[in-house]
Amino acid sequence: MGKVTPFLMFQGKAEEAMDYYTSLIEGSEITSIIRYGANQTGEEGSVMQATFSLKGQEFMCLDSNIKHEFTFTPSFSLFITCDSEEEIDSLYENFIQGGQALMALGDYGFSKKFGWIVDRFGVSWQFNLPF
Repeated sequence: MGKVTPFLMFQGKAEEAMDYYTSLIEGSEITSIIRYGANQTGEEGSVMQATFSLKGQEFMCLDSNIKHEFTFTPSFSLFITCDSEEEIDSLYENFIQGGQALMALGDYGFSKKFGWIVDRFGVSWQFNLPF
């Protein structure tokens, strides 16, 4: 077995999501994009397969050429441990734009500050500032 890599399936927003995530999280980058060409099963120019990394964690994603009745669920989320109050506040405020709060940024007793959101692409994120 090689490795285990989280895989995100988007419906036409994969490149936009990768650009957004890598712009907000320092030390992140898009490492490869393969696009659908003319006469292929997906929309020409959309993402057939891509890889990106967030703080060294590799992800794969695509724009599905098959429309599904499902999307992401908050029961699977990306968990970010922040180093400062400024960092958690900035990430939370940027990621929630166009999304919604599942748990507003605050003190819930298990850390100094915590927030949980679903972003504008439907991906669930937890932000934690430990004691």
